[in-house]
Amino acid sequence: MSGGWNTIESDAGVFTYLLDNLGVKDVQFEELLSLDPSELATLHPVYGVIFLFKYPTDRPYTSSDKPLDGVFDHEAADNIFFAAQTIQNACGTQALLSVLLNKTDPTAGEAGYVDIGEELKEFRDFTMVLPPEFRGEALSNAERIRDVHNSFARSSPFVDETTRRPDEESEDAFHFIAYTPINGKLYELDGLQPAPINHGECNQEEFPAKVMDVLQRRIARYETSEIRFNLLAMTRDLRIRARELGDMDLLAREERKRVDWRFENALRKHNFVGFAGEVLKGVVAQKLKEGKYDEWIEGAKGKMQKRIDERNAKGGEDVEMQG
Repeated sequence: MSGGWNTIESDAGVFTYLLDNLGVKDVQFEELLSLDPSELATLHPVYGVIFLFKYPTDRPYTSSDKPLDGVFDHEAADNIFFAAQTIQNACGTQALLSVLLNKTDPTAGEAGYVDIGEELKEFRDFTMVLPPEFRGEALSNAERIRDVHNSFARSSPFVDETTRRPDEESEDAFHFIAYTPINGKLYELDGLQPAPINHGECNQEEFPAKVMDVLQRRIARYETSEIRFNLLAMTRDLRIRARELGDMDLLAREERKRVDWRFENALRKHNFVGFAGEVLKGVVAQKLKEGKYDEWIEGAKGKMQKRIDERNAKGGEDVEMQG
């Protein structure tokens, strides 16, 4: 990997094992498929959510006066973990840390405390005495966190993933932010904003309904054709609940999910260009030997044209969500 921060996918398996590799105990992510508060409530305890959205290029995103929703809480920036985003492509891990490093009070109950491990505890203790802009700089120089983050980047031999900021004008730019209840208030933690955004009073029981209300208003500002959003909930490891309830079916499903996640994450660490090239060489050699090379090429062209025609008839290709 390069010395920068590479793009990672908005994927529950990626974020769960990213936490595991940083030494965090008994936490996982679940992808939410709707904005129904009851879906989030069933995952209790929920520590927060991470929201991925298309960065708007048709209007200013940041403001020093007032956000589009809620109010800036500059005083809170000194008392909770909030870091300015100063590094490229790190907003996913920064959003994750924005939830995690605000759940370190052992007296806060099951939804307010996470064992973050010694490495992240040392990082938090060091950065909490700094202003938000220097916390962002400290994160940019945290080699261990960067190396773990980059270990989950999709390998690409063609694209330099370290050169684009989410606030650059690009129709394909996406950005991660976090929402979490802290000290009885619902906070939006976005390192591109000048301060945490306070969305009002909110306890743990109210969090599912209140955060979904905020997200619905945010999504409503986009064109109805824009559907490229992703929402991940940070929850306690669901295997713990399964064992507490004696629900062996749930435990088996969660264990299978972990196996699938490990396999998918292993695939992300490799690109298969070399392998595909060798396979293609072998196929070409075989077609030449059989005297069917030209026939094979023409058949492939026909199939490709058919796919293009079908895609155009449906209004264009699908877009894969990344951040």
